[in-house]
Amino acid sequence: MSKLSALLLSLAGAAASAAFAAPAQAQSPAAAQPAAASPASCPAVLHHTFKRLQDEAPQDLCQYAGKVVLVVNTASYCGYTKQYDGLEKLYSKYAPRGLVVLGFPSNDFKQEDADAKKIADLCYNTYGVKFPMFASTVVSGTGANPLYAELIKATGNAPKWNFNKYLIGRDGKVVEYFPSKVTPEDAALVGKIEKALGG
Repeated sequence: MSKLSALLLSLAGAAASAAFAAPAQAQSPAAAQPAAASPASCPAVLHHTFKRLQDEAPQDLCQYAGKVVLVVNTASYCGYTKQYDGLEKLYSKYAPRGLVVLGFPSNDFKQEDADAKKIADLCYNTYGVKFPMFASTVVSGTGANPLYAELIKATGNAPKWNFNKYLIGRDGKVVEYFPSKVTPEDAALVGKIEKALGG
């Protein structure tokens, strides 16, 4: 057999081997990848983006879709500021079941600091807050941010002071409004949260 014939036979054999091997190699990556989970649909009330308190990074509230959400307007120099402690305990206890507390500092009632770093220091270092906190915002009147405008429309109640609370169910429907005097430990609030969580 000539060298040319031997070379042609060798190339033909290699091509045949590749043809048989290729289908198996092509199928394996697809077989190894599970189907992507479809994201939970985001209710209209959460279709908003706000800056995070500690670094002003934009945060899409749709990341909390499917959770029970407690929205609270906060302030650093208020008689109710100590509610931070109760809110953190509430969050810590019920977060594993799907609760998230969202804190919105506001100077609407002239009791919040203008310095975001001081607000953050109070939240994280004084009260050990781990629930999401957002940059200072307007929560009442004609200038209320879009989330609060929707909460006010849904409940008929605008924040009358600091630490007012709005409870949103997993389905995105606003469950109830609670005034400042209703503490995080209050049986009425806790009962509504547990019911919204499904237990």
